[in-house]
Amino acid sequence: MSGSNYRPWLNNYPKGVPHEIDLDQYPSILSLLESCFERFRHRPAFSNMGRTISYGELDTLSRQFAVFLVNELNCSKGDRIAMMMPNVLQYPIAICGALRAGMVVVNTNPMYTARELRHQLVDSGAKVIVVLDNFAETVASVNKDTPTEHVVTTGIGDMLSFPKSVITNFVVKHVKKMVPPYDIPGAVRFRDALRRGAGKPLPKPEVDAGDIAFLQYTGGTTGVAKGAMLTHRNMIANMQQASAWISSDMTEGEEVIVTALPLYHIFALTANCLTFMKIGGHNHLITNPRDMPGFVAELGKIRYTSLTGVNTLFNGLLNTPGFEKLDFSNLRMTLGGGMAVQRSVAERWKRVTGSTLAEAYGLTETSPAVCINPLDISEYNGSIGLPISSTDVTIQSDDGQILPVGETGELCVRGPQVMKGYWNRPEETAKIIDPQGWLHTGDIARMDEKGFFYIVDRKKDMILVSGFNVYPNEIEDVVACMPGILEVAAIGVPDPKSGEAVKLVIVKKDPSLTEEAIRAHCRTELTGYKQPKYIEFRDSLPKSNVGKILRRELREEQAKAG
Repeated sequence: MSGSNYRPWLNNYPKGVPHEIDLDQYPSILSLLESCFERFRHRPAFSNMGRTISYGELDTLSRQFAVFLVNELNCSKGDRIAMMMPNVLQYPIAICGALRAGMVVVNTNPMYTARELRHQLVDSGAKVIVVLDNFAETVASVNKDTPTEHVVTTGIGDMLSFPKSVITNFVVKHVKKMVPPYDIPGAVRFRDALRRGAGKPLPKPEVDAGDIAFLQYTGGTTGVAKGAMLTHRNMIANMQQASAWISSDMTEGEEVIVTALPLYHIFALTANCLTFMKIGGHNHLITNPRDMPGFVAELGKIRYTSLTGVNTLFNGLLNTPGFEKLDFSNLRMTLGGGMAVQRSVAERWKRVTGSTLAEAYGLTETSPAVCINPLDISEYNGSIGLPISSTDVTIQSDDGQILPVGETGELCVRGPQVMKGYWNRPEETAKIIDPQGWLHTGDIARMDEKGFFYIVDRKKDMILVSGFNVYPNEIEDVVACMPGILEVAAIGVPDPKSGEAVKLVIVKKDPSLTEEAIRAHCRTELTGYKQPKYIEFRDSLPKSNVGKILRRELREEQAKAG
């Protein structure tokens, strides 16, 4: 019953979801793209800031970019190309073009500091980087210290229609002053690259399923960022798994998805961009979702059927005036991932939108999806869902024993979406993938008798109070239910009596909320050792580029403060 062949989740799969997926339907992402371009040629593919490009236009533009890379920059199969942009139309064009040239895409956070960017360009050996003007100053500052030979620059408005393209770029640069001056000798403009690749044949590279498609960097919050080698097979597998999971709820060629998470994040890359391309979906790219009023205004113009995000994004929308007045009648799928979805946020989302916020779970190292909740669940269930097709998940003890139903241990994954390993880091790969092929996630979880999995917490975030394990997710969930709370993070701080004690860092929604009210609530909902010893109020919490609250930074601040 506790062995790795015990898969109770298969009995609870949504109707029509296969136990195994077809890994051979598409030998590479290239063959998938060609299929999409042909089947959905006249359908809208991507929209941004009022401009829409069809699958046929994406075919033409990405082909032009691929030809430029091969013919003009002499790029070869396997060469790495970095992408340093927010969600603009240039992004899918560049990704598709790079893959069609047989290159490896290195997704790069535009907010990187010079140190972080230098590390990623040197570590990946990127030959080319495509960068938005707003962030080109950072590239200029490190370019001489990296192996990067070619820089392609682009403006936010470059792919918009005339005269909006010119006006947008002028306003961004000269009115809003969002483009710091930079000097990159020999840099090529994106539109010039497309022109230079037009009308020429594209040599088709021989791409194998085992070839790397993406170097997706991760671990920057825990140390030196490592490049997860995601092969064409990994990515195709996850697209097949995800599309099989949503197939009964989605109609090919009819879906409209809002992409607010950045495409350089693995969640948006696989779930929104590639999976929805596979089913002929129409992607609305949101360039700056942190501008919540602007985001809500944009949502008011779109008849969308799907929305993905992280907990803080959904919470932000719910707390933005006007959101509750939007038309949610077409919204059939709301998917939360990247961090734990809080019950209070999920329940409020259901009340406001009528759509259940279904939680999913994955990692950069798994392309990313591992578990997804059935989309037909009537309400938030606190679970990360069931393992998707062709995926094994076990709960293991510290000594590698597979634990029975209901017991808590480390969540481990095995499946075709598990990465090839970390780029040039065999020792780091061996630490996370064992000889039996199990990827050890570092997440503490349990499985119920139906095969639903529940994340208890991250190993490293766990707080040890007098020998008792305290999981920040549980504390945060309890506190977030209070109406006066906007955001909350729980961390462990040193304590002479108990080893560690719980500290809450809170952003108020109600200015009149008091520390005593929070303590009273916690006394009602939490056993003694789980109750916060310290409470601190702040105007904001540190977050990652996708809005994930960074407990690590809070712990580091605490350590410095003594």
